[in-house]
Amino acid sequence: MKDPRIEKLAKNLINYSVQLQPGEKVLIENFGLQRELVVELVKEAYAAGGYPFVSLKDQQVDRALLMGAVQEQFEMKAEFEANVMKNMDAYIGLRSGDNINEHADVPDEKMKIEGNTVGKKVHREIRVPKTKWVVLRYPNSAMAQLAKMSTEAFENFYFDVCNLDYSKMDKAMDSLVELMNKTDRVRLVSPGTDLTFSIKDIPAIKCAGRLNIPDGEVYTAPVRNSVNGTITYNTPSPYQGFTFENVKLTFKDGKIVEATSNDTERINKIFDTDEGARYVGEFAIGVNPFILHPMQDILFDEKIAGSIHFTPGQCYDVAPNGNDSNIHWDMVLIQRPEYGGGEIYFDDVLIRKDGLFVIPELECLNPENLK
Repeated sequence: MKDPRIEKLAKNLINYSVQLQPGEKVLIENFGLQRELVVELVKEAYAAGGYPFVSLKDQQVDRALLMGAVQEQFEMKAEFEANVMKNMDAYIGLRSGDNINEHADVPDEKMKIEGNTVGKKVHREIRVPKTKWVVLRYPNSAMAQLAKMSTEAFENFYFDVCNLDYSKMDKAMDSLVELMNKTDRVRLVSPGTDLTFSIKDIPAIKCAGRLNIPDGEVYTAPVRNSVNGTITYNTPSPYQGFTFENVKLTFKDGKIVEATSNDTERINKIFDTDEGARYVGEFAIGVNPFILHPMQDILFDEKIAGSIHFTPGQCYDVAPNGNDSNIHWDMVLIQRPEYGGGEIYFDDVLIRKDGLFVIPELECLNPENLK
């Protein structure tokens, strides 16, 4: 029996997220072989007058390829995939897998080969700047386990989150965008965190279902050399097949000068990837009212209500601060009371306390007003 929630999600992805128009081509790339949603996306693309193309991939196969990867081979792969991507008007990336640590034992130098070839040529140079794109996960028992929920309860949660009225959220974000665009100094305060930086003259961008599903953040970037102080993240952060915890970063004039975690050696190797890896490319505020707790999936965790994420690595072209890197690592700090609380100040004015906005023009973004 068809699940009407899957049909609704497919309609939203085709018609709202990528706004597929007659004659446009969309690449549907699926890691995990989740056929139900792929089939509905194909149908909806045809219904919109578009031309769907499908690429099916598998995490275990991907690991096997990476384990033996050589530069020349992955340059050929990048050229092949780039030739496909440059002919697309839209892209939908669907991810699911049974094991978030599938790449945990892939050597760092192999991961860098992929990032420097496929990641750069296909995604950073073509897909992100030149197509209408959206990426999302698909629910399975592994995700339910990470969320500490039953499979049925997690599926219900997933569709509540993904089929949220994002057009309503989009309008509510306007006031935060306006305020961020007028702000110079930002201060973040939480247990183990006292961090200051400037966002002056860097655009604020609202994310309400166009690029990510689920969605719910407004982001900008810090002025590259303005970050000073310490931030302690309070959510687990999977990256390159390993889950980092208790991450603490200390900054001086924009640069990470000290980094510790449950694997301090490993985390510093990542920050030594290139010069830009020790600088920050994104600062974002999460507002999704249905996402309250981390589940080790950044597409969900970075949207947690009452959270921020502060991202070492590559900045976005639409919110540029000049930082260039092969990494972009979203790490999350939740500031609601059950996670220790915290405050955000814009130009010395308190705008959010313990995860709730406290100035009238931003109260529309508090959870009770977005559901």
